[in-house]
Amino acid sequence: MTTPVLRTTGITKYFYDPEKFQVLKNIDLEVQRGEFLSLIGKSGCGKSTLMYVLSTMDTDFEGELEIAGEKLTHRTQNYLADFRNHHIGFVFQFHYLLPEFTVLQNVMIPALKLGKLKPDEIEHRAIEKLKLLGMDEHARKKTSKLSGGQQQRVAIARALINDPDILMGDEPTGNLDSHNSRVVFDIFRELTSVYKQTIIAVTHDEEFARQTDRIVEMSDGKIISH
Repeated sequence: MTTPVLRTTGITKYFYDPEKFQVLKNIDLEVQRGEFLSLIGKSGCGKSTLMYVLSTMDTDFEGELEIAGEKLTHRTQNYLADFRNHHIGFVFQFHYLLPEFTVLQNVMIPALKLGKLKPDEIEHRAIEKLKLLGMDEHARKKTSKLSGGQQQRVAIARALINDPDILMGDEPTGNLDSHNSRVVFDIFRELTSVYKQTIIAVTHDEEFARQTDRIVEMSDGKIISH
């Protein structure tokens, strides 16, 4: 039996403003390595809140969170920031690339921050990630000169630079047209099927969700199907 790359036990969370409200209710979830999972549900169901908890950005909850065999509840913010840089890659609805930097520089940033490799090794790795996404020919361009779809592919390369255990996407196709949404989905599918990358994506895109390995549906703070 393989150990899940992510496991939660009894995750419960409250909001207190303007009054006490339970937003997550006893969430138990296991995600296997190499799985492509979509997290769906109507606005306000708790899926984005759960994603923040899973990503270790939100630590104000009850229950247990374990990623890559490591228990992460009650860790310090500094510890969690370092853990995220090693183990989690993020792809958001908006790419958050630095427009004054080149494609290559943007992709290198998380690895430079991690500081485990020399700059020339990081540059080589960044080029390899860009090749994987068909963006290596644009490496020396400023990111502001790219189309929206190209910018999102660069953002995916940046998320992959430290070889994370989990790639987390928050509406990764939410800002793209149907063609570029398809391109991003196909990239994610290749990452899971060929490279065994674990992906968890919050999405409103029903077509996107239907084609993932597993749909976890939330309603009223609970998982209602998985």
